[in-house]
Amino acid sequence: MNKNGKKPKKKGKALTASMAAANPSSTLSGDTASHMRVFATSIFLAAITFAVFGQTVRFGFVNYDDQASVYDNPVVTAGLTLRGLAWAFSHYNLANWIPLATVSHMLDCQFYGLDAGGHHLTNVLLHAASAIVLFLMLRAMTGVLWPSAFVAAVFAIHPLHVESVAWVTERKDVLSGLLFMLTLLAYLHYTRRPSSLRRYLTVAILFALGLMSKPMLVTVPLILLLLDYWPLNRFTMPRGSQMEPLRRLKNTPLPARLVIEKIPLLALVTACGIVTMIAQNGAIQPMDTYPLSGRAANALVSYVIYGYQTFCPMNLAVLYPYPANGFSLLMATAAFIALTGISLVFFLCRQKRPYLWVGWLWYLLMLLPVIGLVQTGHQARADRYTYLPQIGLCLLLTWWVVDMKAWTRRSRVALAGGAVLIVGALAVVAAIQTTCWRDSESLWTHALECTRNNSIAENHLGLVLAQRGQVEQAIPYFQRAVEIDPHYADAYNNLGTVYIFGGQTAQALLSFQKAAELEPNIASIQINLGLSLVKTGQLDASISHFQKAVSLDPDNTEARRDLTAALAQRSQTGEAPAKADQ
Repeated sequence: MNKNGKKPKKKGKALTASMAAANPSSTLSGDTASHMRVFATSIFLAAITFAVFGQTVRFGFVNYDDQASVYDNPVVTAGLTLRGLAWAFSHYNLANWIPLATVSHMLDCQFYGLDAGGHHLTNVLLHAASAIVLFLMLRAMTGVLWPSAFVAAVFAIHPLHVESVAWVTERKDVLSGLLFMLTLLAYLHYTRRPSSLRRYLTVAILFALGLMSKPMLVTVPLILLLLDYWPLNRFTMPRGSQMEPLRRLKNTPLPARLVIEKIPLLALVTACGIVTMIAQNGAIQPMDTYPLSGRAANALVSYVIYGYQTFCPMNLAVLYPYPANGFSLLMATAAFIALTGISLVFFLCRQKRPYLWVGWLWYLLMLLPVIGLVQTGHQARADRYTYLPQIGLCLLLTWWVVDMKAWTRRSRVALAGGAVLIVGALAVVAAIQTTCWRDSESLWTHALECTRNNSIAENHLGLVLAQRGQVEQAIPYFQRAVEIDPHYADAYNNLGTVYIFGGQTAQALLSFQKAAELEPNIASIQINLGLSLVKTGQLDASISHFQKAVSLDPDNTEARRDLTAALAQRSQTGEAPAKADQ
């Protein structure tokens, strides 16, 4: 308010334009910039994306899930085949049902083989396309160009998104991200004619494809309701308007109709949720390992940390270990107070500045499926989880800055200069962060520099050295991994393997026995234990483990070969059959 008690005329200019965007007759006719500016902005978004991430075409695969997703997966490396398509839709990949992402890996193998550069290029192209569609969608919904361009530019080059783009396995992120943007754009198209079944089906199909790329999109129906509130303003649609949703339910309150409108999409969410829970059954950590109180504390603190990293994206790592003793009650309480306070302030501001409430809920809701209340894996949080949720934070901050005062010509120039500096600084930091993904050694060395007590990083860096033949140098890394996490079966298995190569058979046997005790249903561990028993002369015991490996993985040719060799050796020595073999 000014001294006369009146609002400055220029205040809220961006909001006025955005609210006008809800009217289909004015969305495009009242453009704030020419089509040439829109085209130039799209080219700019593609250019900065390739400036930061183009270097990845010279990178290789990493030894963190890339083997299971691509180069050690024979169905995927065979390219696009009918058998492969059937496998993608009928099997789980890394404890997820993500058939569309798996098919995209098959297509890459069809065109590029195992040239990692081609696989990286696909990720970059998908990410660039997502940034452009995000810009076009925001501009069409709000009617303003430069704030939309800034949000899209931050999305394109933010360092927190390096993991999603530079990691081949995270194809599911960039693919689902593009389908998410297309779903929102299709939804905008639908809201201009809510009676069109074809337009609604387009939204549903794009959403279903997104869920088949990554189930994290389960919150999309809620995001659509947020967009109904702002900037589409469908909650205040005039009665009798052609834009009114489900006009046959004219006696039903408008908010209820907007919810009913999302029921088919919620049905897709339910189906996806059931499939995901089944797929992740083995990956979900038990309550005795991660108690609910610890999960809740981690969730609260993670919300705050993700927000902090949005503004200060430093010391980013591929994996942040779950704290051994969890987060303190003081930290969890402070995070709860901060989140509750921000939520209350933005709720109270929802009438005058609805973008604050919408952007904040976008951030909270989209992070909810991966915030750790249902704990899968051993990470406390991950950069890739912010890929889409962070848009909400950037949205609310950008519109708040634009709307906070009457900008003069000089201050608008300063604002534009500040935006350029922010984008430039983020691009530099992201480009540096991307170099950490050039190979497995760089990735895990950086992770150990940025984190503490990281057993997974120790284990994977040990693998890098072992695969180079540097067995003696690898042993300390595996030893540290099991010291940090005494329940880490994979590290015990790797430790046993390097002991075998080093001729330390007795130590290898102990390591394999510990690994088999922790994870009795992994065929490779049973094979290694069987081989170590052969070396120590315990032939009958080895046969029982080879048999178990075959029962666990009937298609494992190594297990069958080792079992046949052990049986032949026992036959030659004339020993009586072991009880397990009868």
